[in-house]
Amino acid sequence: MIESLNELHRLLPAECFDASPSALAAFQSDGLTAFAVKPRAIVVPRTCEHVVQVVKWCYQHQVPFVARGSGTSLSGGSLPHADGIVIALNRLNRIIKLDLDNRIAIVEPGVINSQLTAAVAHAGLYYAPDPSSQQVCTIGGNVAFNSGGAHCLKYGMTSNHVLGLKMVLADGQVISTGASGGEPIGPDLTGLFVGSEGLMGIAMEITVRLLPKPESFHTVLAGYRTLQEAGAAVAQIIASGLLPAALEIMDTLSMQAAAAAVGATYPKAVEAVLIVELDGNAEAVAEERQLLDQMLLESGASEVIVAQDAEHRANIWKGRKSVFSAVGRLSPDFIVQDGVVPRNQLGFALQQIEQFSREAGIAVANVFHAGDGNLHPLIMFDGRQAGQLERAEDLAARIVQLCIELGGSITGEHGVGMEKRQFLPGMFDEPSIDCMKRVRRACDPYEISNRGKMFPDAEADSLRMYGSHPLETAGIASRM
Repeated sequence: MIESLNELHRLLPAECFDASPSALAAFQSDGLTAFAVKPRAIVVPRTCEHVVQVVKWCYQHQVPFVARGSGTSLSGGSLPHADGIVIALNRLNRIIKLDLDNRIAIVEPGVINSQLTAAVAHAGLYYAPDPSSQQVCTIGGNVAFNSGGAHCLKYGMTSNHVLGLKMVLADGQVISTGASGGEPIGPDLTGLFVGSEGLMGIAMEITVRLLPKPESFHTVLAGYRTLQEAGAAVAQIIASGLLPAALEIMDTLSMQAAAAAVGATYPKAVEAVLIVELDGNAEAVAEERQLLDQMLLESGASEVIVAQDAEHRANIWKGRKSVFSAVGRLSPDFIVQDGVVPRNQLGFALQQIEQFSREAGIAVANVFHAGDGNLHPLIMFDGRQAGQLERAEDLAARIVQLCIELGGSITGEHGVGMEKRQFLPGMFDEPSIDCMKRVRRACDPYEISNRGKMFPDAEADSLRMYGSHPLETAGIASRM
């Protein structure tokens, strides 16, 4: 293997290859730090041709590779393989083309999500997908995991905004999919690739749709005495026929974390807040605002705070989007779970999570995209204490299983990755999973592109940072 790596090193400029212990340690985990493994080497390509050379070499030697952006995956989706290499795409960060007239941008995978919006703001445009990590996450990673964000209720996921791709398949072949001018004829290969978690290759150029910035915004923060009341309010708002741009819920712990981290302020004596944002032309927003005011009154909101200007609105969203990192102020370790339940089951799901939390003796902070039932419970633990990770994972497993039982999904936007592979059979029958695998192998016969992710696999045990048992022995198998 060492000689092979030397061969790979010779294919690239010296600054594009690193196998030093410090570099390997820096890439051993992503946002899910419970898993860790050091790869054989790190490659940092500067051009698409570099990527093609590396992937062809990997295919020739059947060496696994994982493409990585900012490493913000919360499902272990960009975790390295012990026998493979990491292809770090951060230096491929050019905005290749801006077609403002047709509202289209072509970007490399390393472009930061929020930087694209900043680049087109002068033209009154923006890029709609806005995950909480948008200040650091890359569009390539968003494509791999079909990221959403707070405004996905109205504007959809990444897949709704990607028009075409230039991709390097696992054998080094370069293909293009989609059409910038509209829907292409034939199979939707772009749609197949978006959300495939890196199992089919690497996106090198991404053509995305830009949207005009809404003329008017109306953003409110409503306080509720209980988390269940806030959840019920979401169901009422949706049932009314109103389609807000965003519907988000934060509980007490989430509010405490945001207040400590960014100075966000919230109503007193409430267990939850609901953030609702309307947007569009001024006349439509004014009309919808009247209906929303009525809904909030009928839902029993104890206090309603209306954003008075753009700065106030930005502060409300700053508090919401800070929560994932801010919880680190309350706990040395935490698992960010990601599951979906039907909206009419939100109240029950939240009650069950609260009960699970009490039974496990582990605190859970709830913050989520309430509009589409996408839960993000943050399970807090101290990995330095024996058994804490196992208990936290058992709690996470119960929440995922709950989502399945309620007719939801094991993931809304974070992906399956390493974390939830063992749950896939709970969502899909064996023929369906076999079909997925056959599609994957059609693009990657050796399964070298992000090997070990998404599908059930017994390798997880050796990749853990803490603990010593695979996920299925944490109480998952008995409940499936």
